[in-house]
Amino acid sequence: MNIDLRQLKTLLTLKETGTLVAAADRLCLTQSALSHQIKELEAQIGESVFVRKSRPIRFTEPGERLLILAREVLQAMASAERDIQKLVHGEAGRLFMAIECHSCFNWLMPTLDAYRSLWPQVELDFSGGFTFEPLPALVRGEVDLVVTTDPVALKGLLYEPLFECEMLLAVSPRHPLAQRKHIQPQDLAQEQLITYPVERNRLDIFTKFLSPAGVEPAGVRSAELTLMMVQMVASGRGVCCLPNWVLAEYAAQGQLVALPLGEGLWAKVQLALREDTAALPFAKSFIQLARDHCFSQLQGIRAPTPRGAEQHGR
Repeated sequence: MNIDLRQLKTLLTLKETGTLVAAADRLCLTQSALSHQIKELEAQIGESVFVRKSRPIRFTEPGERLLILAREVLQAMASAERDIQKLVHGEAGRLFMAIECHSCFNWLMPTLDAYRSLWPQVELDFSGGFTFEPLPALVRGEVDLVVTTDPVALKGLLYEPLFECEMLLAVSPRHPLAQRKHIQPQDLAQEQLITYPVERNRLDIFTKFLSPAGVEPAGVRSAELTLMMVQMVASGRGVCCLPNWVLAEYAAQGQLVALPLGEGLWAKVQLALREDTAALPFAKSFIQLARDHCFSQLQGIRAPTPRGAEQHGR
């Protein structure tokens, strides 16, 4: 057998995403190209690696063994690449972070924990204040990385896309809107909308949904914590807009109902960095670690669309 890294990565991505469509999307391949890779692998081993038409995908015994190999080899390769970068460029540095996408705390903290064990000599810190303007601070050098869904073209900055997620409206199961298949802007004209305490121009529910339709909710109240917003919705004190991966667990438990906005409102989560920072090995490592963690842990996310995937400041 002559199994290569590309085939192992494809197999592991298929396991993590559960479908050929999602795996092709994450790997930026066409479905036919992905199918060709899998057929090529199966021809080499003389056996199918997964059961066709199973949902979610169910792997055969040879496929499961190859998955073990894929995890071991790809983890070893990533570790070796980090070690080489440390030897060549050094491993000390600073990575101060700020966050505009406040629901992203859910995945950022475990990513930071994993990163500290890989780059112990990199000084880490972050700021998540609601009145803090992260992108101008990034330009000034006060922070080194910003998690955002609202990129602004600023000189010297670039944006590394992590994933896309659908923004959904959360309502109580007892709310009249809970029976809808999707929500239109006018449906919120009589609703109490719960948001993070930030300016409206930083909230997709306003900039991409309500304001273009000329609709104003009956009231707006704020909550600093995602869990607090969810609890307020569950108790019938309002509705809120949060990413699908945040709401998935609560919806599965029956605490709330998550509904699409219009024909689908998607947000792209990105990491903003200065160009000089983005070239540093420990910064590149954080970007890759964040991507890997999100796609392995978050439900309902997808790979960023190619259009505008990287935006450079002017």
